[in-house]
Amino acid sequence: MNKFTYVSVNSTDAAIRELDEHDSPKYIAGGTNLLDLMKISVESPDHLIDITHLAFHSIEDTNNGGLRLGALVTNADTAWNEKVEERYPLLSKAILAGASPQLRNMATNGGNLMQRTRCYYFYDKATPCNKREPGSGCSAVNGYNRIHAILGTSEQCIATHPSDMCVALAALGATVNITGKNGDWSIPFADFHRLPGDRPDLDNTLDAGDIITSVDLPNEGFAENFEYLKVRERASYAFALVSVAVGLKMDGNVITEARLALGGVAHKPWRSIEAEAALTNQVALTENFKKAAEIALEGAKGFGDNTFKIDLAKRAIVRALLKAAKLEEQA
Repeated sequence: MNKFTYVSVNSTDAAIRELDEHDSPKYIAGGTNLLDLMKISVESPDHLIDITHLAFHSIEDTNNGGLRLGALVTNADTAWNEKVEERYPLLSKAILAGASPQLRNMATNGGNLMQRTRCYYFYDKATPCNKREPGSGCSAVNGYNRIHAILGTSEQCIATHPSDMCVALAALGATVNITGKNGDWSIPFADFHRLPGDRPDLDNTLDAGDIITSVDLPNEGFAENFEYLKVRERASYAFALVSVAVGLKMDGNVITEARLALGGVAHKPWRSIEAEAALTNQVALTENFKKAAEIALEGAKGFGDNTFKIDLAKRAIVRALLKAAKLEEQA
């Protein structure tokens, strides 16, 4: 690990001021991803700014009937929060599907949004990786790519986003609240993470020095009909090959509103507006779910080892919809 300096701050102004005094500073809170990357020199900040003591530790109701999740609330405290469990069980289930209890006790909500890909080549400094070293190439395109993306890829990068929590936030239509050098601003969750394009080194749309302060959940939590289905290599402590977050509003057996997002298939949580539209005002039937799955995977491209994900994702979508519609016996 390279040498670095460290400071703990008590205000956002102090945190932002620290940025201007160093060449490659980084904010740190839970540190569950950043410290791993520093140990293998994928990240080499010269200065760590500890923002743990900033005032973003609460979960509160919003004026529009939603819920505001403080950026520094841990994943564990969020998943087990009474209001989250009751009103947003999809989010609670997604968080608990990720990582391990020890990691969830340290990882923060803001940090979850900022975690980086688990692509083997990103972590292996002996191999080219445009995400780690722009312009060096992508070893995954013609390499072993079992865990890699099938949607939204580019010639520059086929890495996937690793978060479970973010897939649920995408389906729910959350909003990310931010403060930085240019003041306070918010961004819809769908616009927070980026597809790789020709700049896979950029994971999100934050400006330099921006700090996530909270995440707002809308008033509709789909608490009656929901499912988070995670398909992975082993039962726990494994990243998703494919995950599916589903929320439905139903009138009898007719779907009046649908939300559907995928994880493990793209550089960002992949919400399918087209599949949601295909499900809306349709009877909850396996046949209609299969049509929606086909729509959600339109344009999917495999790279050899990961081609199986296309069919796996379709099957996972149908299974998740059946469970959300409480028709699991048809799965």
